[in-house]
Amino acid sequence: MIWYLLYPLRGTTEPPDLAPEHPLRNVLARYGRYVACHVVIAVLISVTVATILIYPIPYLFTRDFVNGASYLPHHVWTGAQPIANDLAIEPDIIMRSIWIHSSYMEALNADLLASALDLQNELLGDTENFSPRHELAEEASSFPQDSLTAAQRDALHIANGLTPQSWFFHSPLIYWNYSREKILADPDVLSTINNRKNQSNFANTTLRHSVVFSGKRFEDRRLVAADAIVITLLCLKDSPMGLEWDKNVLRIHEKKVTKTFDFYPSDGRSPDSHLYEFQFRPMSVKDILSLALAYGLALIYFMMSLSKLRAVKSRFGLIITIVAQIAFSIMSSFTICAIFNLDLSRIPRAAYPLVVLSMSLENTLRLINAVILTPFEDSTGNRIGSAFGQTGLTALASSLQNVLILIGLSRLVSPGVSAFCVFAAVAIIFDFFYLSTFFLSVLSVDVRRMELGDALAKAAQRQSHRRCGQRDAQFRVTWSDSFFQRKIAWSTRIAGTIIMLGFVVIAQWHFFGDDHIIYHYLRSYKSNDESSRSSETAMLLGLHQARSHASWIRNQDHETAQEVIRLIKPAAYSYVAKVFEPLVFVKKNSDRIPHSKEPTLLPALYDFVHNQLSSFILIVIIIIAALRLLMNYLLWGEDTELGNNDDQGDYPAISIKSLKGGHLLDVAMLGKSKSGHIVSVGLDRVVRVWDVRGSGRSYVVADGNDSERCPFPVLSIAIDDTSTWLALLSTSKVNFWNLNKQTWTGSVPLHTLGRRPAAFFFNHKTDSGKPTVALVTHSGALVELAADESIAKKTTAICTEPIMLARTLVRRKNADSSLFLVLVSKRGGVYVAENKASLWEAKQLKLGARQAGRIYHQIFTLSPLGLFALAGSDNVDIVDIEQCSVVWTFVTERMSPKSLQCTFSAYTGSEADIQGVKSLTFCYAAAETGDCVIQTYVPLNDSDVIYIRSPDNSTERLTEGSESTKELRKRIKNPGAWQLLSDGGVVGIRQMTLHQGPEHMASHGLRQRHMMEKRDHSSFPHWQVWVTSACGKPNIEECRRLLDEDGMSNHLVVSELGPKVTVGLRSVAFAFGNVIKLVITGGHDRYDGGAEDKSYEVLMKTASRRRKTGATGCKGRIPS
Repeated sequence: MIWYLLYPLRGTTEPPDLAPEHPLRNVLARYGRYVACHVVIAVLISVTVATILIYPIPYLFTRDFVNGASYLPHHVWTGAQPIANDLAIEPDIIMRSIWIHSSYMEALNADLLASALDLQNELLGDTENFSPRHELAEEASSFPQDSLTAAQRDALHIANGLTPQSWFFHSPLIYWNYSREKILADPDVLSTINNRKNQSNFANTTLRHSVVFSGKRFEDRRLVAADAIVITLLCLKDSPMGLEWDKNVLRIHEKKVTKTFDFYPSDGRSPDSHLYEFQFRPMSVKDILSLALAYGLALIYFMMSLSKLRAVKSRFGLIITIVAQIAFSIMSSFTICAIFNLDLSRIPRAAYPLVVLSMSLENTLRLINAVILTPFEDSTGNRIGSAFGQTGLTALASSLQNVLILIGLSRLVSPGVSAFCVFAAVAIIFDFFYLSTFFLSVLSVDVRRMELGDALAKAAQRQSHRRCGQRDAQFRVTWSDSFFQRKIAWSTRIAGTIIMLGFVVIAQWHFFGDDHIIYHYLRSYKSNDESSRSSETAMLLGLHQARSHASWIRNQDHETAQEVIRLIKPAAYSYVAKVFEPLVFVKKNSDRIPHSKEPTLLPALYDFVHNQLSSFILIVIIIIAALRLLMNYLLWGEDTELGNNDDQGDYPAISIKSLKGGHLLDVAMLGKSKSGHIVSVGLDRVVRVWDVRGSGRSYVVADGNDSERCPFPVLSIAIDDTSTWLALLSTSKVNFWNLNKQTWTGSVPLHTLGRRPAAFFFNHKTDSGKPTVALVTHSGALVELAADESIAKKTTAICTEPIMLARTLVRRKNADSSLFLVLVSKRGGVYVAENKASLWEAKQLKLGARQAGRIYHQIFTLSPLGLFALAGSDNVDIVDIEQCSVVWTFVTERMSPKSLQCTFSAYTGSEADIQGVKSLTFCYAAAETGDCVIQTYVPLNDSDVIYIRSPDNSTERLTEGSESTKELRKRIKNPGAWQLLSDGGVVGIRQMTLHQGPEHMASHGLRQRHMMEKRDHSSFPHWQVWVTSACGKPNIEECRRLLDEDGMSNHLVVSELGPKVTVGLRSVAFAFGNVIKLVITGGHDRYDGGAEDKSYEVLMKTASRRRKTGATGCKGRIPS
């Protein structure tokens, strides 16, 4: 609803969809990832809080209203509401009372009780051994005008039958049978009062402590002190006892009783009266049916929403978790309200879960839906973090909005409804807390177990096939499907609020059912209440009463109200009483100054702390320990996964390994294998192999001393797919090195004229059984060479034009693979050569009129999709190697030549064939600014797929341009040297001179944790490693120093970085002078082969969670 209220300012009713890099979304996403990575901690915290708040409930609530505990709600509407006096309402009964005080909170002493008995006898006549007669002595019409005799008085008592002249009274002195001797002889007045707290009078009403005392203090469920003795006369409107009371009050004043008491008011005349409505209304059939309908609709909505998840194994667990979350919220709120003395007994107990249920279901189902829409190949932490970052703000804003509405309503509605509003506000706060701890952690376990993910993947696959097969037909989405999938905005944002407001209105209507009462209440209740309080305050100023009369009336025991209703209106559920302000008697020389502050919280809470604290702490510890053992049992077998995957959040987002000591001069060339080997060639004529999977050990392949075995310079290097063979191309030969045996295998002479080839690679599609390399020259010839052969195996002319670019492409289909060679000539022609039966067949592609005249400066192959990207100056054409045509064209900014990098997330229609992609990412350097630009294309619908080709392998083009996709973009300023990772993230190293200082850092949005010591570094560059997450993913942007203080002296002075190469799924090696810097993002990397031949779902299934950088790093936001 808050978004509707903000419509004039925002111009839309849609909730804000924060950008992935927004700080608030970042915070929520980081929190979600943390909870997903630390499930046990989150569950223990939430359950510990729930235990602390739920365990005391039996000690804080009671059905006995007189023992200092909070009263449990029943199945009735109860309350005492003031009514404006100017309404034409005849009262059902008239209440007059006297309050007798001594010193502050010292009313329970024998002397004051005896004095109170004297006052009672003066007002009502002699009451010692009071027992009204059952027969009328005289007719009512013959009552004398001056005063009633005791017999006449007793005959009119309500115990003799209900008549318009009936009366009865409430007095604590009945505990001693109205006997002065018994009062003074009682050795333990407090024990008598507590033992007889449920004693009834002759009207069969129970004289509870709330009725006959005011300002009570309880300890250990017993009354230990009271501020006033309350004696109340209740009489019907025609009863002469009212006039008798008034005459006796004046007589008391004339008898100089004021010598013992100070009398308020001093003239002995009763002050103004007020009308109150007391009710004890059981739930009607309409109430029961309405609540049943509301709960039924909520249950149907909940079950229908869960049924859309298609996760049978997870459904029951999710239901139990949601029910537990709502139960925790409700019971925790009951405890908080009880502690702060909020009376929740005025509204039927069946109503309390309803409002919390309506609020909780929306937030919970919205979160589940957001998790479903995240890519199921993504890691658990990223899925939970992304979903909570997306929905957390809406849930938080909705909760705060409803809390503020409820707090505002609590100031306007009746006291009973006001307490309910406060309860609902507290419950909403607790519900958000348990949602963000308990439910979020359980949901992450469910996602980790892939019960949701696998089912949803199959559902998405079926949906995509259906959409592809029926792409020309209009797919009809029913209203009910959209409603239960929360695609209809109304149900998501205002349904819960409307239910909440509706129930508050209904509850208020129950307390003021008559139209004229409602009208008058809205018009004058506030002024009436304020005037009564002001007159009361002026009259009793300085008495320091522990409880005011109005407060005492509102807190009357509901059972007593029921008993009075049964006496005077047996067929009704409420009665209207005309209540006179009490006559206050204060014993002379009493000290009415409070010397200690009365406890503000529920007395039962202090009793609980005094008597149950040790056992409470022990129980909480036992529950936590038992829950920890249960979690260990339930997560048994998943600890390895948590350690390898989710708990990698304990690693910094960026870790750096320095591979040093291998070269004396700069590293000039880098190569890598799929098994985690790095081959470096230095200007010192040393060729070295590094194994980065372990401790980073290395060995020398050639040191420049054996020119026959490995002559320099080295023009190119190649490593085969099995990580067995290394080929070194020099100016005169090709040398083969066995990486497993660490020996030379042979060499083949080849004269290259000192020019690097267009392509140099291993050809695995040969029948010779020997390692064979292929070399593509710029003249258009392809030369194949096998180890242990004296001459080149064969030479094939594959292009008649000079070659500018050449790249290999592997197309895998139905468990088979094909090797292609993509070439671009200097004249702009695009050629494709395929290796068939050890022969190369080349052809020129006719790309179409739109591509005519375009100059391509780079080829990037997308294996195993069978696609390759041709990068122009401001566009990228995606070509299908089977169709030999452009299937996509994407517009980019003007990019620097040969700066394009690309990755994708594949969607497989079957295990044997890739049908489409779920995302496609381009990364390039902008020609004008040098910024690193990341462009990601995803389907318009998050659950959809960007198809490459139709499942029936037809040649019909499925997508033209980017009409079926949406573009996500971010840019990094001052990127330096960077590399695109398989998951769509980017890692780089840049230099920032120290004399620019923190002001320069701040201008780029970086938050530096550690600054280098101030020394003369005015010309020494500060090298910084940075990493940013993929577009559309949880925004993770970190940076840290490349060199620490101690490491500067161990490096050569470097003005710019050397070559770089992607080593694993999320690690990149940069040549930094004579040292290789291996930058790993997010913890341990995997080197299981084929990072360039697979999409990044392999990465995501084994990806780590990212946390803050270590102590030596600096953390900041990447300039964008």
